[in-house]
Amino acid sequence: MQDNPSDRAAVHVVGGGLAGSEAAWQLTRAGIAVVLHEMRPGRGTEAHQTDRLAELVCSNSFRSDDAMNNAVGLLHEEMRRCGSLILAAADAHKLPAGGALAVDRDGFAEEVTRRLAAEPLIRLERGEVAGLPPAEWGATILATGPLTSPPLAEAIRGLTGEESLAFFDAIAPIVHRESIDFSRAWFQSRYDKKGPGGDQGLGGDGADYINCALDAPQYEAFIDALLAGDKTEFKEWEASTPYFDGCLPIEVMAARGRETLRFGPMKPVGLTDPNTGRRSHAVVQLRQDNALGTLFNIVGFQTKLKYAEQVRIFRMIPGLEQAEFARLGGLHRNTFLNSPRLLDPRLRLKAAPRLSFAGQITGVEGYVESAGIGLLAGRFLAAERLGHDLPPPPPTTALGALLAHITGGADDRHFQPMNINFGLFPPMAELPGGRKGRQTRKPALAARALADLGVWLEGSRQAA
Repeated sequence: MQDNPSDRAAVHVVGGGLAGSEAAWQLTRAGIAVVLHEMRPGRGTEAHQTDRLAELVCSNSFRSDDAMNNAVGLLHEEMRRCGSLILAAADAHKLPAGGALAVDRDGFAEEVTRRLAAEPLIRLERGEVAGLPPAEWGATILATGPLTSPPLAEAIRGLTGEESLAFFDAIAPIVHRESIDFSRAWFQSRYDKKGPGGDQGLGGDGADYINCALDAPQYEAFIDALLAGDKTEFKEWEASTPYFDGCLPIEVMAARGRETLRFGPMKPVGLTDPNTGRRSHAVVQLRQDNALGTLFNIVGFQTKLKYAEQVRIFRMIPGLEQAEFARLGGLHRNTFLNSPRLLDPRLRLKAAPRLSFAGQITGVEGYVESAGIGLLAGRFLAAERLGHDLPPPPPTTALGALLAHITGGADDRHFQPMNINFGLFPPMAELPGGRKGRQTRKPALAARALADLGVWLEGSRQAA
């Protein structure tokens, strides 16, 4: 890409996904000009369908929004307190989804795109960065995600001397609501739990998910079909690429044991079939995917089955016999760095510190985790540009725990993508309430995290 002398005072951010969008936003909050590079629509990917910034290519869920009992919910709250654009847009376009923060994917991406386009300190440059950013750009954030273009990926490999690891990420299908048979399916959230979208779900008070029950013979037939179904063939160079355990294709889960799905995405607990008044043998759940409530995605049903097989097999599910699909599942290759070996605690590449990395390419997994690392990359680089020393957030916070894991906490010999979880947090020496305090472990960790984040944010403000 041609260098523009007028851009040399700006920070360049390569990649307009969740992490790049958040990094650019955080830089402008510090008064730093940004050139945001996005290769779409000139060059597409296997997963994106639009040219919007921060497009969601898989689920429309940001997962749990419970800040006191769930690590990802805590991460949501920390990012809100840090002035996150991604969380603000998610909150503005949230949908009913039980205890989860789910969004209208179109409205969400349009919101992020609109706000970044309206920011006078940001110039959006459409076009591929086909290779390492030129030295004239100075400090640059690479937030190209798991679908980094091949020329740039090869340039990164050449610079680091490392072969980037890879895994497969499968996309779940989306069904038109009007094609679902509600004489067999019903609305209910697991344990009737209400979520951040309120109690205005299409099914009424706290009933945010569509549920399809299977009895034992139906479940066994479904497993047989999954195992025998015609699947996408791997290319030779893909054959040894591992899956990420947090996003396994449903047929891969089925192959691990016939009961695996009943304890995973098809678990029946917390749900009562109104047709029988009992808990079913297995249940398939569908979650609202757009604000209009016309589209629902099949929760946990990411797949590498061929399209015709998806239609045939998923129509075996009671209530989906006549299902019409707005999008069928798919499979794409994700690439990420061995970050514990390659990146310093401020997300800079040790071999070339002018380059920082953010998002899924650093080896975090999940929308919010990717945006959270983008938030940190933007803040670190803003502080560096302004001549301030910004320490990493404490490892007792969700942001700090995730950062510490990918920049040294993980074993670089077996590094795999990681979601945020309380297992990454330093344990508390003593839990409130003695032995009974085990029941309050997560709330105690969350309270400590939010208190420590407040201290870090105050210190950041004073340093600025």
